[in-house]
Amino acid sequence: MGLLGGSFNPAHTGHQHIARLARQRLRLDQVWLLVSPGNPLKPSRGMAPLADRLASARGIADGRRVVATAVEAGLHTRYTYDTLRVLRRLFPRVRFVWIMGADNLVQLPRWQRWIGIAGLMPLAVMPRPTYNARALASQAAHRLRRALIPSRAGPALAGQAAPAWTFLPGRQSPASATALRAAPAGRWPPVHAGSHPAAKPAIAPADAPTGART
Repeated sequence: MGLLGGSFNPAHTGHQHIARLARQRLRLDQVWLLVSPGNPLKPSRGMAPLADRLASARGIADGRRVVATAVEAGLHTRYTYDTLRVLRRLFPRVRFVWIMGADNLVQLPRWQRWIGIAGLMPLAVMPRPTYNARALASQAAHRLRRALIPSRAGPALAGQAAPAWTFLPGRQSPASATALRAAPAGRWPPVHAGSHPAAKPAIAPADAPTGART
């Protein structure tokens, strides 16, 4: 089971491409798009309401193999380490893989308990334009160098004991949420009728895709 976290502000074809590539190359049953209530490393200014971002993520998911969820809001976790630790406890028989772009590997040492994240589940690093060389030469890559497995072993990654990670080369998408927000014709965040934004959805841990409850 792959976990691809992010703000999805908005979700775009790049997220969709990464989710599909990871599912295929790692032979995962599902990829969950974990829509974060709020990213501690990103400013709140310009961040659309959670309901809008969840709807955006669902727009690029197929609801079966790629599933969008805001379960993190129901778990009341703020940091990735805490979210992953709770998910492992809730779904003890699921073999999770944390999916991240090469850009996030570069900044991983800024994340709360980043070494702990690598110790919770295997990591799959996906290619991103202009970031790949930096990612592979980054502090995180150097620190985790002994846990690196070749990309050809990707299908076995979910079964590896953490720490374990791989870099999956492949076609890259140039799409970015920053560019979409800045586009003159873009309408993000969405404008809602009346003076109030879209209501926050009722979210609980049960919002997790039912396929994980094995």
